[in-house]
Amino acid sequence: MNHFVSHLEGAIDGTRLEFGRIYNLHAGRPIVVRYDLDAVKRAVTPEAIAKRPPTLWRYRELLPLPFDAEPVTLGEGMTPLLKCDRLGGQLKLPNLFVKDESQLPTGSFKSRGMTAAISLAKWLGIKRVALPTAGNAGGAAAAYAARAGIECFVFMPADTPVVNQFEPHLYGAKAFRVNGLINDCGKIVKDGTEPMGWFDLSTLKEPYRLEGKKTMGLELAEQFGWKLPDVILYPTGGGTGLIGMWKAFQELKELGWLKSDKMPRLISCQAEGCAPIVRAFEKGERFAELFPNAATVASGLRVPAAVGDFLMLDAIRASGGKAVAGAEAAIAPWMVRASAAEGIAICPETAVCFDVLEKLLAAGDVRSDETVVVFNTGAAPKYLEALPVELPMLEKETIDWTKISK
Repeated sequence: MNHFVSHLEGAIDGTRLEFGRIYNLHAGRPIVVRYDLDAVKRAVTPEAIAKRPPTLWRYRELLPLPFDAEPVTLGEGMTPLLKCDRLGGQLKLPNLFVKDESQLPTGSFKSRGMTAAISLAKWLGIKRVALPTAGNAGGAAAAYAARAGIECFVFMPADTPVVNQFEPHLYGAKAFRVNGLINDCGKIVKDGTEPMGWFDLSTLKEPYRLEGKKTMGLELAEQFGWKLPDVILYPTGGGTGLIGMWKAFQELKELGWLKSDKMPRLISCQAEGCAPIVRAFEKGERFAELFPNAATVASGLRVPAAVGDFLMLDAIRASGGKAVAGAEAAIAPWMVRASAAEGIAICPETAVCFDVLEKLLAAGDVRSDETVVVFNTGAAPKYLEALPVELPMLEKETIDWTKISK
């Protein structure tokens, strides 16, 4: 078979759509990819996958790109699953792990979505793409578009971290700051679709970024020997990673590759300055209202309205998980605490997860005997504004060793 996609599906109503055509949304909501999993099961085994190169594309049967098309890749490998004994000791959580997405080619988990989305865009003959970004997505889209020879337009809030502003420009994209939030940038992309002739690459407004993000769940299962942890804490803005992992777990369960049917509890972590999913979860609602005056130093979480809100909330509830807000004031201290304890460059969004984890441990919602995975979705050096530091100055002529030792 050239691919194992059976069809595309409207997530809101189950409408079946033909694979191989260009789509954005259906009925104003996301479209998801469905596979012939019986055929996948006959074609490949976990043992066969284990013998393949350790890259995202090792799961080719569960990805939509036809086998006769070359992926647009920057060499995105499997990211490490790091056991955190020192930090786990501080939290009295002996089985604490960090999955470090910062080691992907563009420094964040956005590489996963963009290698898939741009690969499919190239296969479909798309020549020009555009997207809004709150941070890392713009740089990743620009990098993969450059690799594919596709023109890329990026729109970001004016106060987006400076490194995220630099990246799209570096990769040759046409990048713009906007005096608004990411939803305002998204409106520009939507409104420009007809006059500019670009394809809207926004989060969950095309079917394939989700499939790339799904590989976080596939990798996690393989790294744990085809078992799953008890709890996953994931920083949630647009929510593609959370939705994608849950989709991966369901596909693995149907394939029979998992050694246990027990699913992890998904914890959606948001900053208190922008927590629409937390509010909807607490109210028992399936759709989230626009979060007013969204503001957080964790720029990737500053998404006041997400088109995949119901998919996030469905997955959280189906897993027995929660949506919890972390304190804004805790972000910088947790960046330093976690990074210094483990030598992992913890980004602001992941710092929110650690604040949430501490709260859940204190409340008894996470037990000390459970296996817990926190996703570090990006590299800390991309967020210079989140942790401003001015190092002490030494006068080379008169070194005071007592000051150094303090």
